[in-house]
Amino acid sequence: QVQLVESGGGLVQPGGSLRLSCAASGSIFSINIMGWFRQGPGKEREFVAGIYWSGDRIYYGDSVKGRFTFSRDNAKNTVYLQMNSLKPEDTAVYYCAGGRTLGVTTPRAYDYWGQGTQVTVSS
Repeated sequence: QVQLVESGGGLVQPGGSLRLSCAASGSIFSINIMGWFRQGPGKEREFVAGIYWSGDRIYYGDSVKGRFTFSRDNAKNTVYLQMNSLKPEDTAVYYCAGGRTLGVTTPRAYDYWGQGTQVTVSS
């Protein structure tokens, strides 16, 4: 089992920034993919950013390219999501996820999910 704990959400004005963190613990050696997803009110879960743990290429959803940055700290077993130029449409619950298989952009490829952290972008 893998445990994922997100932190860093909150209320921010449009144009502002937030950084989310996700700390992983447990059987992390089994993880092949790590990603961030979000789900806004009345919307389906949406891929935000992710990585194949053995590689360096980072994948981004179209709606966040150029504004969000995914990064990781292997020593701390932690991944981050730096969110800049936030818009009201970025308002959602953000989830960190880990998976043992392929398909970094696909929610059903992930086996482990954090509890989610709320991000609200509003003036």
